[in-house]
Amino acid sequence: MLVHRGRFGKLGSVLLAIDIGNTNLVFGLFENESLKLTFRAETVRSRTADEYAALLRQLIFVREIPASEVDAAIIASVVPQLTDVVAQAVKLAFGQRPIVVGPGTKTGISVRYDNPHDVGADRIVNAVAAHQRYEGGVIVVDLGTATTFDCVSPKGEYLGGVIAPGVQVSLDALMARAAKLQPIELAVPPRVVGRNTANALQSGVIFGYASLIDGLVTRIKAELGYPCQVIATGGLATLLAPHCASIEHVEPDLTLDGLRILYERNR
Repeated sequence: MLVHRGRFGKLGSVLLAIDIGNTNLVFGLFENESLKLTFRAETVRSRTADEYAALLRQLIFVREIPASEVDAAIIASVVPQLTDVVAQAVKLAFGQRPIVVGPGTKTGISVRYDNPHDVGADRIVNAVAAHQRYEGGVIVVDLGTATTFDCVSPKGEYLGGVIAPGVQVSLDALMARAAKLQPIELAVPPRVVGRNTANALQSGVIFGYASLIDGLVTRIKAELGYPCQVIATGGLATLLAPHCASIEHVEPDLTLDGLRILYERNR
């Protein structure tokens, strides 16, 4: 999915930000601090660096952006077997050695996890972006392959969070174990009480996860004991957020913006 946000200037610094997720790779092109466009590709673990390099060059080419304009890159990955592959692909495609978010990366926040190395790079990136964008405590709800809740204190401490199975993962697991159920469109049903199997499944997924989100946010806020703004991001944020009373902001590009911030802190 391509999102245009303006045309590139001739003199701006162009940064390629890459979020390697379990389901998709999400790419963002920034000119200085402005996100100009985003696009995504399926995460395919068997692709080689040459194949990803060709894919990147093609994706850039069809947007009529010369590869030579990409003069920096940064990567966050939760798929270890693809981290070096995509980093090498960026070098092949654009001649740039990307920054890879990991141990040693300057984040500007302190991590209060028992083992900081266990925290997914995307969760730290989201925390960085949320802390810079909003004042006070923040809860980031990332609706992707997993549904994660990440907590940042008013002082900029990453406190940890909650991990639950993602919406599509749960639905796929149910389909695999229930022989009579057929695949459904992931969409909002007309009412909570479904009058057919498809609508009943949609209600369970959409309204069920909305209730899960609201319930966990309530518990997190009670445990933290101070006000927190709640931000939704991830591929399903725009679908689920309207049905969640607890979500105050929807930021689909939060991870990409966090990568831009980390690039500036580590360039």
